[in-house]
Amino acid sequence: MSLERFFILPAFMESLRIVNKKGYAAVIVTNQRCIERGLITWDELNRIHDYLRLSVKEAGLELLDILVCPHGADQCECRKPKPGLFLEASRRYQLDLAASWMVGDSETDVEAGRAAGCRTVRIAHPGAITSADFHLEDMSLLPDFLSSHLT
Repeated sequence: MSLERFFILPAFMESLRIVNKKGYAAVIVTNQRCIERGLITWDELNRIHDYLRLSVKEAGLELLDILVCPHGADQCECRKPKPGLFLEASRRYQLDLAASWMVGDSETDVEAGRAAGCRTVRIAHPGAITSADFHLEDMSLLPDFLSSHLT
């Protein structure tokens, strides 16, 4: 992964606009084992996150934080599917996890969101097996979903 290969999906920005408008805080929780493996440096990851933050700000939107787990499997309490980073976000920002939504593209995202007490949405190919509360087959469907489900 590198900044040159990083892109922001339009549906992400549309979704963030809806989340902001509905009064929800937006936090990204991400596993980045590629740091431990030496595939990317913290500096490069920070450049990517700085670009994302700047893009969000230039669009007039707000992203509260990006929380990262750089560890390999079973080395910590922060790596999804464990809920550690969700709990950390809740502590830092006084977020009500029971009133929060986790949107992710893997079943480990769903498991972490559920363990933290969030409602869950998984974006995955048609026919994907998931325990998420909701399943969307494409990221482009997320803005309409959020418009109708966030109160």
